[in-house]
Amino acid sequence: MEVSGRPNTSPFKLHKSASTPLRYSGAVKKVAKKNQTKESGNKEKDKQVEYDNASSEEETAEDLVLKPTTDSSELADAGAHRISLRLPSEDSFSEETLVSEERLAEEAKKKNEEEETAAKERQAQRQMMAIEELVQSEKSYLKMLQICTVNIRNSLNNLQPPPPDLDSLFLYTEEVMNVSSRLLSKLEQKQLKPQNPEFLENLCASFLSLSSEIEAAYKEYLWNYNHVSLVENDYKQNEALWSDIIKVVKSAAPEVNATSLSFFLVMPVQRIARYPLLLQTIQKHTDPSHPAYALLEQTANTSIALNCNINEYKRFREVADKYKKTENLTIMDKINRLSTHSIAKKTARFSQYIKHETGMAPKLVDEEFDTLEGFFNILEYGILVLLENVETYLFHLQRLLECKTEEFDFDMDGEKAPICYKEIHTALRQWILPMFEKRMRTLIHKPLCELRDMLVGPKNLIRKRLHKLLDYEVIEGKPKLSYEEQAVANAYKTINTLLLNELPCFNGLALQMIWGMLGTFSCLHRDLAADMEQLFQGFALQLPHSSCHPKEFQEWVETAVLEGARNLDILCQSVQETLNSPVVQPLSPSCQRLLKHLTDKHGSGKIFQVTNTVVGTRDFDLTLTKGEFVALISEFDTRGDKRRWLVDSGAKKGYVPSSKLIRYHQAAEDPPPSPFLPTSGNMMAFRRHSCIPDPQLIHVTSQPLFQVVAAYDFMARGNHEVSVRAGEPVRVLESQDKRGNSEWSLVEARGQRGYVPSNYLTRMPVGTGSLAPPLH
Repeated sequence: MEVSGRPNTSPFKLHKSASTPLRYSGAVKKVAKKNQTKESGNKEKDKQVEYDNASSEEETAEDLVLKPTTDSSELADAGAHRISLRLPSEDSFSEETLVSEERLAEEAKKKNEEEETAAKERQAQRQMMAIEELVQSEKSYLKMLQICTVNIRNSLNNLQPPPPDLDSLFLYTEEVMNVSSRLLSKLEQKQLKPQNPEFLENLCASFLSLSSEIEAAYKEYLWNYNHVSLVENDYKQNEALWSDIIKVVKSAAPEVNATSLSFFLVMPVQRIARYPLLLQTIQKHTDPSHPAYALLEQTANTSIALNCNINEYKRFREVADKYKKTENLTIMDKINRLSTHSIAKKTARFSQYIKHETGMAPKLVDEEFDTLEGFFNILEYGILVLLENVETYLFHLQRLLECKTEEFDFDMDGEKAPICYKEIHTALRQWILPMFEKRMRTLIHKPLCELRDMLVGPKNLIRKRLHKLLDYEVIEGKPKLSYEEQAVANAYKTINTLLLNELPCFNGLALQMIWGMLGTFSCLHRDLAADMEQLFQGFALQLPHSSCHPKEFQEWVETAVLEGARNLDILCQSVQETLNSPVVQPLSPSCQRLLKHLTDKHGSGKIFQVTNTVVGTRDFDLTLTKGEFVALISEFDTRGDKRRWLVDSGAKKGYVPSSKLIRYHQAAEDPPPSPFLPTSGNMMAFRRHSCIPDPQLIHVTSQPLFQVVAAYDFMARGNHEVSVRAGEPVRVLESQDKRGNSEWSLVEARGQRGYVPSNYLTRMPVGTGSLAPPLH
């Protein structure tokens, strides 16, 4: 039974040989996959060895299974015979498969190598095309700019009349052309072709060396481009002018078919943005193993940084232009601009300011900015003082030139010295001093006025920064900001960064200009002295002491000057004694304007004058000079300190020590009626005293019925005046001065005599505390 059972199972085992071709096909597929994944030859050999071992094991196993026994049936013998006939065909198929695998692997490898070579060639070709595009487009760009700035600009200047504001259209174009031509010259300097690998390295090195010049030229041009657009739009409003401009543009560049000036003027705006695209394209088609790849990557990043810096600079300039403008708005205009949002914003700022002053909230301190602002304030004060001094100097010089001594005929026959002095003065007044005055106004006064006007922009930005700082401090502690709050924070940071970057430059240039003008002032006086010396040399022999030794002449000059000053002092004293009446000293034009402004704004009773120089040492303290006018706002500061008064100096408001202020009294143009009784013509010879009632109403009493008192405080400004306090009784000695001017009265108070304004006096009944109206 056991022997007869084996033939039945052998056919099932014999079917195992049918799986062998499938196993061979699986091996072929594995080899094909290995060729597709580009594995190395060593791995293929190892895999082939494994495949051979597996094949030998399978053949051994089949031999064991198919090996006939002595007890096999005929069917088993027939099956074994068929198997033995199939084995030779299987060996031949294995050999053919191995040959085909090797051939496919070689073909796949060769194909991959060809594809890699073709890809590298295409990449190199595209790299060369990108480099050539950058170079050729730069040349074409420079050519278009030259056509615009040379041909078109000259043709537009030849129009009658030429277009207004034409030069502003081509502002900073020369700088852009210069940097572009320098870039091309550096590329052509080594005479390399784009196919040369060293050309890329030269391109990157040239661009990096000119990066700072490119940024400086393009950022100014792009900032000015908005103005270019506005000017071109103004040209379009005039149809005749615009048609002439179009004709000029088309005739100057017929090959490009341009229809407006913006076709050329927008090219720098497009060019600076195209540099990163071209460089990144070159980098994309450059092999990382290229020797200039790292330099190319740095160049592409630099071009991107250039565009970012230019955009940031343009944004800063737009913010500066927005806030540095001054608007002369009326009260109604300001009221019309009020809205719920603006009121809420100003209320929040005021609340934050009060918290700072009262110490309820800490103040955000920026020491760097505070230092710059303090130096700017010092420069502003110095510029204004210097300008006022120069104006006063020119005023006195003009008064000197108005003194025409040659028009007076003095009896000086036989006196050579006075005649020489007269001729010298005439020459000075007609030739030397007018030229000196002209140079003073051109080289010193005019630049000082322009520098004063330049202070307006930084002052507005500093004030706007304070407002934005108060807004920023309100939202600083919030964990999450809304869109509007983020805009407020960005506005403060932008203005603060702009001032930190620009204010040092402005302070340095302003200080340099001041030193330059002071040096020019010295040079002008040196030239004036040289001209005067040359003039005097012609009269040297005719003047006395011309033959003296220089030392003796110097001593004589000092003696003559001192003697003349002494005589002048004596003359002044005699005139003062003769006409000893209060005289209001004339104010400079700037002081008069400031006084009128403060009086109109605060009233005459709030005007004070600085007695000594004040130097601000604390926040919001003012720095003032002796004699300046201020208007009183509050007699104490925010902490209740009455020693610090809040005043308005016209330019800004701040605190000043009260001990250095004195009330300013100005005589009224139309004073009220005199508080004294009028006297008849026959009583003019009498010396009038405190009160002379009507002779018809005279009653003999032991005490007068009325007394004269001071109605207001008055502070003496000279030796001929006397200080009085409101309510203080005085004795009137004269109701007019020695010139007959009834605006001033000679009084006696506390044993001192002097003049006070008549409208500062009034009558009061004896024994009462109320003031009585003046008698008529």
